Amino acid sequence: MNGAKIFIRMTLRWCCVVMVTAAAAGCATTPGSAIDNPDPFERYNRSMYSFNKGVDNAILKPVATAYADILPLFFQTMVGNFFGNIGDVWTAVNNALQGKPREATTDAMRVIFNSTFGLAGLIDICTPAGLPKHEEDFGQTLGVWGVKSGPYVVLPVFGSSTLRDSLAKPVDLAADPVAQLNHVPSRNVARAMRLVDDRAALLGTSSILDDAALDPYEFTRDAYLQRRQSRISDGE
Repeated sequence: MNGAKIFIRMTLRWCCVVMVTAAAAGCATTPGSAIDNPDPFERYNRSMYSFNKGVDNAILKPVATAYADILPLFFQTMVGNFFGNIGDVWTAVNNALQGKPREATTDAMRVIFNSTFGLAGLIDICTPAGLPKHEEDFGQTLGVWGVKSGPYVVLPVFGSSTLRDSLAKPVDLAADPVAQLNHVPSRNVARAMRLVDDRAALLGTSSILDDAALDPYEFTRDAYLQRRQSRISDGE
């Protein structure tokens, strides 16, 4: 019961934040602009993008750079495999919800084999064996169900999103196996480790973005929206 109450409270709080933020940013838009313009909240989004960029430059990027420089590549690979294996659990559920039993079965098999023969997921034995990895979340599931993406929104810390994906975020967070850890210090360490590992994997991409894009915000927005649509349609 306590877990359900926490989930409901977190969901309501997240929805309120997204809706209030969208409403505040929408004051500067004209009626119908959210339909004609994928980014009617651009003023707010650019401010939040700059805030996230500042946090990244001050904290995340230096920590991720040190992580990538100090730790051996094989260790970084194992960390990525471990959290990727955990993520396959929720991916399997979403593929099942999207009516894709073959992909859901593949995801479930990946979890089983990588968790056992792959030493708790540290070694990905399934990809070389022909069981490809998928990435699905509840926002994609809602998209497959026909829920429109809504306008582009930049969330604090989480970054690029849409209104649909923002409202789906609490479900993804609650379903994360790491969130089920009862030992709070262990849960926090796992979350921090995954965040740093994910950021380290993007170090090369962020450098290219800063050097090549005339408007990094616009480039990030357009790339995100195109990638999300491609993932929802499975590349079709």
